[in-house]
Amino acid sequence: MNENLSHSQSYKDAGVDVTAGYRAVELMKSHVARTTIPGVLTGIGGFGGLFELDLEGIRRPVLVSGTDGVGTKLKIAFLMDKHDTIGIDCVAMCVNDIVCCGAKPLFFLDYLALGKNIPEKVASIVSGVAEGCVQAGCALIGGETAEMPGFYPAEEYDLAGYSTGVVDKDAIVDGSKVQAGDVLIGLASSGVHSNGYSLVRKALGISAGTVAVRYDALGMTLGEALLTPTRIYVKAALAAVKTGAVHAISHITGGGFYENIPRMLPEGTYASVERAAVKTPPIFDIIQQAGNIPERDMFNTFNMGVGMVMAVEPAKVDDVMASLKLEGEVPMVLGTVEAGEGGVKLW
Repeated sequence: MNENLSHSQSYKDAGVDVTAGYRAVELMKSHVARTTIPGVLTGIGGFGGLFELDLEGIRRPVLVSGTDGVGTKLKIAFLMDKHDTIGIDCVAMCVNDIVCCGAKPLFFLDYLALGKNIPEKVASIVSGVAEGCVQAGCALIGGETAEMPGFYPAEEYDLAGYSTGVVDKDAIVDGSKVQAGDVLIGLASSGVHSNGYSLVRKALGISAGTVAVRYDALGMTLGEALLTPTRIYVKAALAAVKTGAVHAISHITGGGFYENIPRMLPEGTYASVERAAVKTPPIFDIIQQAGNIPERDMFNTFNMGVGMVMAVEPAKVDDVMASLKLEGEVPMVLGTVEAGEGGVKLW
């Protein structure tokens, strides 16, 4: 063996194979390359990711950052031994937050901690991260893979990420323009997204057997439905913001309607939402019935088919709806912003 090459048999005997890490990096390079956009100055492998800001057209740049993980949805990936889409969820949970203030995500970094570094598995996970970055229009400029035997079981891992975006200070969407009469537009979700999986697993009694069951209402197995990646709304949301009619944006995550929609509303207003306008996919009915969960709890935990909500100037609703449809979204008018207190009222 060449003694100049990085290799530690003692460390490997303790459960950490550094050479597997190098192999994983080689396998993921092609996936990372897919995300390269103008501004990327370094490839993976350095101690920091470099990105050059293009501030053309931005008078007062404000950086916006977001970080999140995938949560216990990972348990479904473990059971199904499917790891190539979970990275999309990781990206989505960060960039969908960032875009709520009108910021364009620029770059993303991931952190993967696992019990055993299997290079092909790591590359599969990163392929999903790269796909999420492509969908969001941002670059994957770095990350960290940590092999932690004894802390995680050999077949399990945790995945988290971080993203930074930029917005002109004069164009920040902060809810300050929201007023009674604004129309609430919802964007269809792709399913459960990446929230509430502790309740999902309890309600459905998740196991290797239950995830393999096929449901006619879903057109796929339960596991496939639950692993459907979180929809990334960045390009659609930015297109809507360009109309000048979007007063506020809320990403519907953990806490559902009752927690997230009020976060974008000023004091003295509430969201009046027509229940029939919320197009709820069958997966939520299956969860609710299996767990005997009250509808109020469903709307206070899950997105219920609506992954993002916008408060829009009434006179320009058609313009916003058209811009969203051009980006491939399925927007729905959910209700209005009303004067008064109450957070969210479903009727």
